[in-house]
Amino acid sequence: MAAPRQLIVNADDLGLSSAVNAGIAAAHEGGIVTSASLMVRQGAAPAAASYAAAHPGLAVGLHIDLGQWDYLSGEWMVAYERCDQDDAAAVERECRAQLEAFRRLLGRDPTHLDSHQHTHMSEPVAGVAERLAAELDVPLRARTIPYEGGFYGQTGKGEPLPEAIGVGNLVRILAALPAGWTELGCHPGLGMGGESSYAHEREEEVRALCDPRVRETIAAEEIELRSFASLS
Repeated sequence: MAAPRQLIVNADDLGLSSAVNAGIAAAHEGGIVTSASLMVRQGAAPAAASYAAAHPGLAVGLHIDLGQWDYLSGEWMVAYERCDQDDAAAVERECRAQLEAFRRLLGRDPTHLDSHQHTHMSEPVAGVAERLAAELDVPLRARTIPYEGGFYGQTGKGEPLPEAIGVGNLVRILAALPAGWTELGCHPGLGMGGESSYAHEREEEVRALCDPRVRETIAAEEIELRSFASLS
């Protein structure tokens, strides 16, 4: 018998906007999204928390949000920063403040931790995130469970990569999953307009995540679809 494969499909940026909330809801209710990561400092976070309360099957973690960088005219430009990310003490204060905001919004601890634009993959954010995850006894992205980030519609410089978010690529990713647990990242959204540099790609992601062929592949490959709440 083949070794079992357990898959968590996690949607980033919950709370970023009403359009992102709508896309995550659609991909959860009609697709394969099982978990999401909440940006507590964004304007649609309260609405996202209300949705999560009404849909307890969606595991919700904290998406640490320390800033955003966009690749424009050949260079990385700062869109916003919430603290000095070279200052470990400032990073820790902001991360802990976001954790407390999460608790106020949802009335509980997050089921997992990750970060906007993967800032927790380097210091000093890495050390802070690792401490928080250990205190909460929850998974931290790419530390506890292998992370699959190949379902994303742009290159590292923001160039279009539409084939990466098509049904065909998603099916290939699923068929190639290794034994054990895997987290698959995604970024769904509906009705985005011009609010993000990753906008129409979010709509394409929703279509792929909800496509019947994806569910068929999961069944045929005997993949167990799970959430981060399954680990608690």
